[in-house]
Amino acid sequence: MSFSITDLMRPNIASLIPYSSARNEFTGRAEVFLDANENWRDFVGDKGRNRYPDPMQRALKQKIEQVLGLPMDKLVVGNGSDEIIDLLFRIFCVPGRDKVLVMSPTYGAYQVFADINNVGVSDCPLKDDFTVDLHRLEAICHLINMGNPSTGMHKMLFLCSPNNPSGNSIPLEPIRHIATCFKGITVVDEAYFDFSGKPSAVTLMEECPRLVVMRTLSKSWGLANARVGLAVAPPEMVAAMNKVKYPYNMSGIAQELAIEALGQADEVARGVREIITERTLVATRLRNYRFVLEVYPSDANFLLVRVEDPNGVYDYLKGRGIIIRNRTTVRGCFGCVRITIGSKTENQKLLQALDEWEVMSC
Repeated sequence: MSFSITDLMRPNIASLIPYSSARNEFTGRAEVFLDANENWRDFVGDKGRNRYPDPMQRALKQKIEQVLGLPMDKLVVGNGSDEIIDLLFRIFCVPGRDKVLVMSPTYGAYQVFADINNVGVSDCPLKDDFTVDLHRLEAICHLINMGNPSTGMHKMLFLCSPNNPSGNSIPLEPIRHIATCFKGITVVDEAYFDFSGKPSAVTLMEECPRLVVMRTLSKSWGLANARVGLAVAPPEMVAAMNKVKYPYNMSGIAQELAIEALGQADEVARGVREIITERTLVATRLRNYRFVLEVYPSDANFLLVRVEDPNGVYDYLKGRGIIIRNRTTVRGCFGCVRITIGSKTENQKLLQALDEWEVMSC
């Protein structure tokens, strides 16, 4: 049974007539704006903060296409990738009826947004080395593809590549196979893509018509505070997300910051190379500690590390003013901590503290 993107949508979303904002109804130049009930005063320095931002983020999308090579007509920009994820749940999943499929361990927000939207979650755990168990996934897809949109089905499948918290990338061939095998929407989350040096799943979109790829400016572009996420998606999905999103979902300030950051592409690329170099150096040092059992290969800006006493390591570092992430309670990550690669100075402080922990724990 084959489903189109529109078939997979909630019927009320497919037929939704969106709210039309003042800035959607008029675009262009004018001298007097009396259409949006804005205050004519700008109290923070004549920067246009008294005016609503462009609800379609046109200038930002043009810059994204120019710098990242992602087609403007297939772009949706959100208030962080989390908004994109929530939009997808609201567009495709009928609360209390539909389900999604994840592969643990993975980004925890998929489960949270499923819970918020009253959507069930099925799990196809990754192998011990955090690669995709394709044989198991094929069997699951064979079972769940028999669903029907009118009676409930698995509407979405989430892949995180590079994966959080394990750090490894999923090669394109398994992604192509999964997106073909699964009859719902395959979502590839490429938040850490810039650190991987691997090809993007965007290259698969022509042959995989139900594929959507997410990116963010929070990581390599250094804009975590501005909340700028984006999705590359088929036209029907772009239209639906633009209908469902809040009219002014992204502030003008965030749009300006994103355009400014995208103008620093060469500097960002240098920063990414520095992080990758530091990632290698930190991983090498970590492998020399007796309390470190394994440092997993990473294509991201962090390392997943299995240690003898994750709670002890975490508490000791916290006492030294160094905060890492304790992941030992996450399925598949028992005994693991996740360490973000910081500046040279921050990494040295971490390693110095771990030198002391090594002596203390002997």
